[in-house]
Amino acid sequence: MCTLNQEKDAIEIQRLPVNSEEQVFHDWTIKYTKSHILHSICSSSEKCKDPASQCLLCVYTNTLELPHLPEMVFPNNKLILKHNSGAWIEFNALDALKKVCNGKQNLKVACSEEWKETRAPENLMEKIKPFDWTFSSDYRGTVSDIAVVTPTEERINIEKLKEKEKILFYQELMLYEDELHDNGISSCTIKIRVMPSSFFVLLRFFLRVDGVMVRINDTRLFHEFTKDYALREFTNKECGVKELNLPLTMFGDPNLLSPHMPLRTSIYEKITWPVNNSATEETT
Repeated sequence: MCTLNQEKDAIEIQRLPVNSEEQVFHDWTIKYTKSHILHSICSSSEKCKDPASQCLLCVYTNTLELPHLPEMVFPNNKLILKHNSGAWIEFNALDALKKVCNGKQNLKVACSEEWKETRAPENLMEKIKPFDWTFSSDYRGTVSDIAVVTPTEERINIEKLKEKEKILFYQELMLYEDELHDNGISSCTIKIRVMPSSFFVLLRFFLRVDGVMVRINDTRLFHEFTKDYALREFTNKECGVKELNLPLTMFGDPNLLSPHMPLRTSIYEKITWPVNNSATEETT
């Protein structure tokens, strides 16, 4: 049971300001919110008995049903891209963590047995068995019902992304992070940049289990304002640390590791939305 001081601290944490910004680019309203990490104590046990009045911690705990949450979860860190047709694409921590396998699913993480035998202390063994203790997620964003997602042969034009264009808007958000009991890192981040001709989003899950394996799940979302669809590409790369034969200094930077890692899975999709014939306003 938490003390009165602990309850007071939890309530004060919830009152911390949420930083947000909203801008309009062509047919799109792009908004982000950013704030503190999820508190570790329920702010009101009595109030949270009502599902409609639960604090954020209880929402996450009851929704995810994981044995425990990552060390740092940012529940208010969200990126929302809304088209004037009403379609939207959102990136948030709760939906990302819904893709982590819990005890109800029979899925073993690659190299988990080796990790447990060589890295995990005995008192941690039971805690990491029931679920994916690396918090690996293949989350690709949350898409509204009126948007249509279909497979496509079209690819994101990487060369176009390399062209020098003015950056009209940029933001980076952390969704969650865990240091795996000082045995590595597991993190999920989102970046967006908006140029005069397009916007580009990179959602990245990065996992490093020290001395064992690395994994990078990338979701890239690209839209040119002159087109009526967006392209979404998901890639999964993973391998053992020994396979890479790279300096240890490189293992802290997924940007350095990714070009050397083998591609395991790729999914290419097109996202379309209802046609809106109304006039749109361009913002520069």
